[in-house]
Amino acid sequence: MRYAYGFSSALLIGGAAVSLITGHPAGAQVAQNNESQMQHVVPRAGAPASFADLTEQLQPAVVNISTRQRITVNTSPFAGTPFGDLFGGLTPRGGGVPQTREAQSLGSGFLISADGYLVTNNHVITADGQGKVEEITVTLTDGTEYPATLVGTDAASDLAVLKIERSKPFPFVEFGDSRQSRVGDWVIAIGQPFGLGGTVTAGIISAVYRNTGSGSAYDRYIQTDTSINRGNSGGPLFDMQGRVIGINNAIFSPSGGSVGIGFAIPAETAEPIVEKLIKGQPIERGYLGVRISPVDEDIAASLGVPAKHGEFVRSVETGEPADKAGLQSGDIVLKVNGQDVTPDQTLSYLVANIAPGTKVPLEVLRNGQKMTLTATVGKRPSEEELAGRVFDPEAQPQANKPAPEQVEGVLEKALGIRAAELTPQIAGQLGLPRDTKGVLVDAVDSSADAGRKLQRGDVVLGVNTKPVATIQEFEAAVQAAKDSGRDAVLLQVKPLRRPQDYIAIRLR
Repeated sequence: MRYAYGFSSALLIGGAAVSLITGHPAGAQVAQNNESQMQHVVPRAGAPASFADLTEQLQPAVVNISTRQRITVNTSPFAGTPFGDLFGGLTPRGGGVPQTREAQSLGSGFLISADGYLVTNNHVITADGQGKVEEITVTLTDGTEYPATLVGTDAASDLAVLKIERSKPFPFVEFGDSRQSRVGDWVIAIGQPFGLGGTVTAGIISAVYRNTGSGSAYDRYIQTDTSINRGNSGGPLFDMQGRVIGINNAIFSPSGGSVGIGFAIPAETAEPIVEKLIKGQPIERGYLGVRISPVDEDIAASLGVPAKHGEFVRSVETGEPADKAGLQSGDIVLKVNGQDVTPDQTLSYLVANIAPGTKVPLEVLRNGQKMTLTATVGKRPSEEELAGRVFDPEAQPQANKPAPEQVEGVLEKALGIRAAELTPQIAGQLGLPRDTKGVLVDAVDSSADAGRKLQRGDVVLGVNTKPVATIQEFEAAVQAAKDSGRDAVLLQVKPLRRPQDYIAIRLR
């Protein structure tokens, strides 16, 4: 499972907190400051001396979820290699025949109604989409087990709703308003880490609306240092009023264990989706059809724009809403329907939460000029369909790398690149259309920034969103960037055997 969570920081309360902030012993600081001054450093009400009473009230609504699944695996040692289909896919002793194995998963969840509806992560009950669930069992804190029915799932948000039945009401908890969450607020998590039922951990909110860089429609999490580990997935993250403000979902962990960085799906994201799943309503999201990336320091330096504002369009899918609206690769989308595109409020998130068919204005920066385009938002495909889509379907054949005439000059000094003219013959060798206009990268200085990002055989199609067809145009564009004080240039590149992309290269 991909979710387990972080390590709890030490709980500093009362005088210890004052000592930490002021750098003086708490008693000495009281003597030096009047009452009004002390109000600025004393923790606000709500930081308890104990979480016991709150835990006692909440724990009965948190459940253990276990599943029994069937997973089909290919046991051939050549699976995924060019030899995978030899002998009809068979190996001695039948090793190439797909086999079905039984698997189990373990996670957490929480009841949200007296009649037995409960919430968990989608990956807890689907084995990350690899298995077919045959049985789901829910265990309450008193050890009572119930067979569960799957009500609905939503892979994009990683949420699932289950239902259990009994004659008397179940204990349950309610969603809170995660929009009111603040960095530094106390939170507690209750779940089943490593199968240890009813484990409670406490910590604080480390960040609100953290973007992890996955680019998904719901890459927007509450980050917490509350200790969360494998088996906590799908469990609740509570505020001090006992409301669910997040659903524990993932961790950042080089070791696989808790390192103090956990992520929870905000309640404001989860609650409306859960309500639709319970009612059996379809989950429809907006879609533009673009491949994007944040405006990092390199891209910002190359284009002379502020960093971390807007998102850079790397490519546009033909025939999709963005293409029909006139959006182009190289554009920076600044606003969607009047809302700023920021690291905390990404383009994917904003568009996903717009109903398909809605017309929205897009504020775009193109070649240094702002403009407004109108897009009719489409319906976002399923996660499976998106995973199978390729923005540049052109397959690049393995080609012998050419060795054309070498040229030295501005490019070598400024970028560490030696370039060559792209002839129709060379373009054909690289698997490109023979009429492709661009400049061939013939050699790269490994000590330059370009040495980490480019390789011999790549083709530069443009500089700072403007096309270049000759070495002279390439040199002129790079020199213009240097003369204007830029620290980097943004190259539109067709790498060997990979889709076209934009790569920011630092000048030297």
